[in-house]
Amino acid sequence: MVASRIGVYPGTFDPVTNGHFDIIQRACRMVDHLIVGVASNAGKGPLYTTDERVALVAGELATLRQQGFNVEVRPFDKLLMKFAVDCGASVIIRGLRAVSDFEYEFQMAGMNARLNPAVDTVFLMASDKHQFISSRFVKEIGRLGGDISQFVSPRVAASLQARFDAERVNKPG
Repeated sequence: MVASRIGVYPGTFDPVTNGHFDIIQRACRMVDHLIVGVASNAGKGPLYTTDERVALVAGELATLRQQGFNVEVRPFDKLLMKFAVDCGASVIIRGLRAVSDFEYEFQMAGMNARLNPAVDTVFLMASDKHQFISSRFVKEIGRLGGDISQFVSPRVAASLQARFDAERVNKPG
């Protein structure tokens, strides 16, 4: 019997972008079971709660499950390596957009390897059309009334629009 290869793709996903989804699709082809780990990461001051981000990611994964991929989303609020081990993962998937991502990711992969050499880190380069998409830029563009439809799914764009509309209504002054 061949053991199933479980991978974890961790991130804050605030919000999940087309770039994230591209990495998820490609990672699904590399592992038998992909777990998208949504980090609580309150230190980043996320726009969405962890539960809201999990729900947004889950909505994006529905089409992949319909295509037969074994993919799920789980929240986590612990050390990534502990989460990966708890999930039975043998690989952590990380996306790289630009050289500037590499130094940080390289250091993190090195630390993770020291914590548990049995779990490898695999880097996937962002596709050309997604290299410059970041959740931070998507939020900034959306908050200022720009068109974000090329960066996120229609479901996520609608959710962001509703959130920004609510911010404007509740803004003092």
